[in-house]
Amino acid sequence: MELAYVCDWEKRPKSTHCPSIPLVCSWSCRNLVAFTTDLKNDDDDNKDVSHMIHIIDTDHPWDVYSINSGHAEVISCLEWDQSGSRLLSADGDGQIKCWSMSDHLVNSWESVLSSSLDGDPIVALSWLHNGVKLALHVEMSGSTNFGEKFSRVKFSPSLTLFGGKPMEGWLAVTVSGLVTVSLLKPGGALLTASESLCRLRGRVALADIAFTGGGNIVVAATDGSSSSPVQFYKVVVSVVSEKCRIDTELLPSLFLRCTTDPLRREKYPAVTHLKFLTRENSEQVLLCASNQSGSIVECWSLRKEGLPVNNIFQHRSPVVGEKQPTILKWRILTTTNDLERVSAVALPKLPISISNTDLKVASDTKFCPGLGLALAFHDGSIQILHRLSLHTMGVFYGSSSSSGPGQRPGDESAIKRQRTGGPALHFKALQFSWTSLALAGVDNHGKLHMLRVSPSMGQVLELNTTLRHLLFLLEYCMVTGYDWWDVLLHVQPTMVHNLVEKLHEEYMRQNQALQQVLATRIVAVKASLCKLSTATAARACDFHAKLLLIAISSTLKSLLRPHVLNTPDKSPGDRLTEICAKNTDTDIDKSLQQLIQWVGDFVLYLLANLPNQVRARQDGASLGHAQEMLVMYPDLGSAAAPAACPPSPPPQTPDRPDHNQNLLTYECCLLPSQLLVPSMDWAAAHDGVIVKLQGKQPTEAAVRKGLSMSAGGGASTPWRSPSSQKMDNLRCVHMGVCPTEESKACTRCGCVTMLRSPNKTNAMKQWEQRWIKNCLCGGLWRRIPQSQT
Repeated sequence: MELAYVCDWEKRPKSTHCPSIPLVCSWSCRNLVAFTTDLKNDDDDNKDVSHMIHIIDTDHPWDVYSINSGHAEVISCLEWDQSGSRLLSADGDGQIKCWSMSDHLVNSWESVLSSSLDGDPIVALSWLHNGVKLALHVEMSGSTNFGEKFSRVKFSPSLTLFGGKPMEGWLAVTVSGLVTVSLLKPGGALLTASESLCRLRGRVALADIAFTGGGNIVVAATDGSSSSPVQFYKVVVSVVSEKCRIDTELLPSLFLRCTTDPLRREKYPAVTHLKFLTRENSEQVLLCASNQSGSIVECWSLRKEGLPVNNIFQHRSPVVGEKQPTILKWRILTTTNDLERVSAVALPKLPISISNTDLKVASDTKFCPGLGLALAFHDGSIQILHRLSLHTMGVFYGSSSSSGPGQRPGDESAIKRQRTGGPALHFKALQFSWTSLALAGVDNHGKLHMLRVSPSMGQVLELNTTLRHLLFLLEYCMVTGYDWWDVLLHVQPTMVHNLVEKLHEEYMRQNQALQQVLATRIVAVKASLCKLSTATAARACDFHAKLLLIAISSTLKSLLRPHVLNTPDKSPGDRLTEICAKNTDTDIDKSLQQLIQWVGDFVLYLLANLPNQVRARQDGASLGHAQEMLVMYPDLGSAAAPAACPPSPPPQTPDRPDHNQNLLTYECCLLPSQLLVPSMDWAAAHDGVIVKLQGKQPTEAAVRKGLSMSAGGGASTPWRSPSSQKMDNLRCVHMGVCPTEESKACTRCGCVTMLRSPNKTNAMKQWEQRWIKNCLCGGLWRRIPQSQT
């Protein structure tokens, strides 16, 4: 593990950020990180504390969006939904709020729903499961079929509507032993119900929530004392007569092993952490017991064991004799030795099965992501432990750790300076990314640290093995739709070319239906990879142009499609010509002028550079889109159509394809002397931190609006240079040197467009509605501060 960057707070004269207690952090599948701090005011007249929620995009950590949550008490839980677009927050007063993006911007949020249990603090919170579960088969990472690498697991939603559609909502556990469920009805109303976990309600200090394949919910709870049992409850949610109903059932419980050991019976009096190993597996749980100076971690598993029956009953009951009755029991898998005091725990989200067979396969293939859990200690260090065996896989020493990389073991003066300088810097909250290749930690000063987690966990791997592991995770992100920023953290510039080629080869081996689904995602992944190397930066521009060409082609064809067209005996070219002939909508001619002009310029640019672009000839799909656009030009009446039509090609010879290709190349070489070929500048300037991290040097980012403060200083913006023309990459129009309109930029590719539409026509509105939530590449939008525009 190594440090990637640190987000420090900008110095303010009247207020200071301090970590909340407890401090919570959550990481979404779109690589948005939410964490909490308290904002203290130093004014004499106002001593109030504001409970803040901060949301950052991991590629733009300096652009933080801080929300004054309005919670009366400290925030105890944060939880993203499965899509990464909504956030739940709960506090110590029993209030739960649901936050959603305002105008679909990652740096603009608003509270849309809320529920409350007045005076009952929330200790655990989770969204209901939607029934979607994907399994990774590490042993099939070398397979060419995505269906063999990633398979859909049969998993029932927590609650379904009519027709089997999953019902959205959330579930929370309170400190008094209540479980509360809030369901989002299709009309937008909130249906809420509460029920006690058991008949005898008791105090719940820690709790966690997991889901079973049958649609049930399992809650683990403890009162915080290591001498008390850890209780497990099955929760079933249903809707009866438009009312929410909650049924609970007590499951087998367990006592910590350390309490039965005579040497440790009273050494660790408090249970400080309680976590299920995976969200979709309620049969394995992690427990941590601590004292003032140390901790111990135990891993337990729920197993089905045979119940011994006396021989007398076996002879009298033939049923018992044939099949031995079974019982569920918690059995300890492994435990650690005495550790430094644990301050935070993070569990991986990568859906790798954790059976012994699968773990052995992962060990043989040296595939480490998703196998380890992270423990943060009060000395500032972080350890990655194996999920089942709990042996150490990797260690990170913080800046305040006494055995840090920059300090000699015998340097006692450094230890003395650290002790006299105040409390040691340590992490209060940890969160893994969704591919387990990055780890976010918030320290006791409220700073966010981003750590790289090596896919090899320090092992020396061959280059081909490393490429195969990164390729496997990139394919996983393509199939699931998750953001792949954390994978790019480990891509070296020398790997880019091989990764792009191998990714294309694997994509071409899939069936046509899957290729059509992943057509734009793979182009976006290739563009992100090519930006990491100066040698492939030009190819990144080509991939962005291809994304725009595909989008324009699909939009124009949808606008030109007539209601009735029965021509099954005609070729695709004849059908497209007939569609254009039947269309009489003049609104398209005027409103989509800029997009049509861009396609015409692109075709000219492509033909003029065809002799030098061997790869362009191999991309038949892009050439097919361009040909379709040329067929549609005459009907649209665009001014770009005459310029976009190249000179008439020479007569073709069917029996001599090489001769025909040479003639086409010859004509394309003469094209610049016959027409004015425009220069294309379609790629937006990428201002993310991922490019700055290619030097493997830690970066310090000051959290302030719109400025990227790196270790070397200087601020970067999404524009190329201060005096250049600003381009709306989505509408293909120039915005001037000093734009007056508010703009937004893509968090993934840097594409910039105006926030408000200047067009009133229906055709252009249809084009803009396609990209109101996401960019062409699938990235999210963020508002650009007015100071940059």
